[in-house]
Amino acid sequence: MLLKLNSRGSDVATLQELLNLKSDGIFGKQTENAVKEFQNANNLKADGIVGTKTWDALNSLDTDNSIQVNGLYEKYHLSNGEYSKNKTNKEYVFIHHTAGWHNPYNTIKRWDSDNRGMIATEFVIGGQNIRNDDNSFDGKILQAFPSGHYAWHLGKNGNQNMHTNSVGIELNNFGYIQQNKTYAGQYVHERQRVTLKDEFRGYKVWHKYSNFQIQSLEKLLKFIAERDSIDIRKGLPSLIKEKGAKAFEFNEDAFYGRIKGLWTHTNTRKDKFDCFPQEELMDMLVSL
Repeated sequence: MLLKLNSRGSDVATLQELLNLKSDGIFGKQTENAVKEFQNANNLKADGIVGTKTWDALNSLDTDNSIQVNGLYEKYHLSNGEYSKNKTNKEYVFIHHTAGWHNPYNTIKRWDSDNRGMIATEFVIGGQNIRNDDNSFDGKILQAFPSGHYAWHLGKNGNQNMHTNSVGIELNNFGYIQQNKTYAGQYVHERQRVTLKDEFRGYKVWHKYSNFQIQSLEKLLKFIAERDSIDIRKGLPSLIKEKGAKAFEFNEDAFYGRIKGLWTHTNTRKDKFDCFPQEELMDMLVSL
């Protein structure tokens, strides 16, 4: 099947899914540009036309567990049974942090090997080592399962549809710090600490979200907004403009899913610490 600009149908929709685009079955300019980018990355003639060689490369992408997609993220998918095979329309994006180490590959490996069932987020963004001696994963984006699918990542809330109809993003980060140590007792280098102006959930010192993490998060949020037609300016970003850091506190509109858009886990749970209102993160969110 030869596909090109203005082609339509189920084959185009399949192509768009493989390229992690919005799957509408219409081969428009966005799809053509994504095809050209994929062809360039795979040493194919970048003409935007999907023929036999491009299909072969795309099909190998679908089975390879570690392939760069669109220059933004890498597929590093969980095993079958670790996420739902059902597909849903996405209406929300939720930002989390892992409360753990900086390596996103290890985060997904842990999800794959634990016995908790389908608990994961679609994306994980690597960070910096708390010892300040390893930034090799800083800003690295991994996709844990294919677009459109879902896993559990919110816990108890007032609208269970948010589990299935949301995109989750994890930032590799340890969270709050006490006496220069993580909750697990590891020392945190001073360059990896940030002190908030006011306490958040009882703590002022936190493991810093890195500049590269925040930059990668911004790119990923814009990608998801385009892919899933979600207005990421609604929710937390608009609330930050009104309330500043207090926007990260529990919010009933988020808890009940009344406002569709972008939120963080603390907006739906009073017992969670992800994410915290770091100034650089807030600046990025209000600029979306």
